Amino acid sequence: MTPAFAVENLHVSYGRAEAVRGVSLALPRGGLVAVLGRNGAGKSTLLNAAMGLLPSSGAVRLDGADLAGLETEERCERGLALVPERRELFGELSVLDNLRLGAFVRRDRGIDADLQSVFQRFPRLAERRRQRASTLSGGERQMLTLGRALMQRPRVLLLDEPSLGLAPLIVAEIFRVLIDLRATGVSILIVEQNARAALAASDYGYVLETGELAAEGEAAALLADPRLAASYLGEE
Repeated sequence: MTPAFAVENLHVSYGRAEAVRGVSLALPRGGLVAVLGRNGAGKSTLLNAAMGLLPSSGAVRLDGADLAGLETEERCERGLALVPERRELFGELSVLDNLRLGAFVRRDRGIDADLQSVFQRFPRLAERRRQRASTLSGGERQMLTLGRALMQRPRVLLLDEPSLGLAPLIVAEIFRVLIDLRATGVSILIVEQNARAALAASDYGYVLETGELAAEGEAAALLADPRLAASYLGEE
């Protein structure tokens, strides 16, 4: 079966420095896959290249179709969405306005219904819908960034460090939402340093090291691998 999303032999460079070297990975339809690695391993670079935010070589495919040459907006229109690491909200705008901006590529009449769906998933956002985004807590900002991406009604969701800087209870809530989203048919690729939390929620995992694929396998097998536990899970 054709994967929902895939990169094939992806190369990304910053000047003479090659940040991603020949990486290939696949996200099955309705799957939840983790990409792990230390800082500087090339995880965020991979996602940004997939969204067309960085020049790259190799193939990026959505439902089998190569996205080469498409601008970021066109990739969004085709159903690819990114939840960025730094959240990048419009701080002076309200929660509601930030969510509506997530639907800027849509031309259908389901936007209000999807707003209500986001508020059901994240009741705190419903309570703060008139509040400026800059006044939200870190956890609320992550919920808003994820909610904004969902307003795009994506088929494939790319998340860059969704647990970064968040308290454990908020991290657990975010991952519960992701598992629920997968059940609705959204395919999800998570880039994470919190390897244990990511693998616990995922079906499959890839490990990047200095821009190259170092390991891959079923999530349970990666969790049980003592070498990976020492390197990426903080265990001896």
